[in-house]
Amino acid sequence: MSRNDGRGPRDLRPLRYEVGYLQWAEGSVLLEMGNTRVLCSASYESRVPPWLQGSGRGWVSAEYSMLPRATAERTPREATRGRLSGRTQEIQRLIGRSLRGVARLDRLPECTIWIDCDVLQADGGTRTAAITGGYIALARAIATLRERDIVKGQPLSDAVAAVSAGVVEGERLLDLSYEEDARAEVDFNVVMTGSGRLIEVQGTAEGEPFTRQDLDEMVTLAEDGIRRLVEIQRQAIEA
Repeated sequence: MSRNDGRGPRDLRPLRYEVGYLQWAEGSVLLEMGNTRVLCSASYESRVPPWLQGSGRGWVSAEYSMLPRATAERTPREATRGRLSGRTQEIQRLIGRSLRGVARLDRLPECTIWIDCDVLQADGGTRTAAITGGYIALARAIATLRERDIVKGQPLSDAVAAVSAGVVEGERLLDLSYEEDARAEVDFNVVMTGSGRLIEVQGTAEGEPFTRQDLDEMVTLAEDGIRRLVEIQRQAIEA
């Protein structure tokens, strides 16, 4: 099948970034993957959750939100409803787990690094873009905190990035747009470290069940994309 944007099956969407997008955050990046745009910031707070007080360890946590007109029709802010949706809570936890998967919390002082991911425009893959951009913001914040002599050494053990993959009209595709995701027979989100270790695999059959071979091929397809994302992350962190 031909993709609407002219990409090949194994191609990522065009990726652009602007680091240092926010003046006051210790680390920030505006990340664009195709028409999906996510603003990620990392902020230092000199305290930890109550259950970590006195432990000598730090913490990394995440919050995720979507602007009302990030989508084709306006979505009311969740603050006006007084509670977070189940989807938002799930994505926040996923981002936090993914970043903590490469963070040596015992090498942080008793502090919290907050990763805020705000979707400015959504065209599929917002959670994967938030993880990929969140790592860039976190790594740049760590560099800032090391310069300030707040963090000693390097608490990040590896990079982490995420991408979607799926089966659309019988063909395996990498990095689905919203239009492709809506038609996918199988839909995956894969979170992986730079060294190729898996943190999370989310896979769903929207129609016919998929096989173990399908699972392996989807992860392999995602791994190829994540290798390329990790190289882009490296360039953004060093910029």
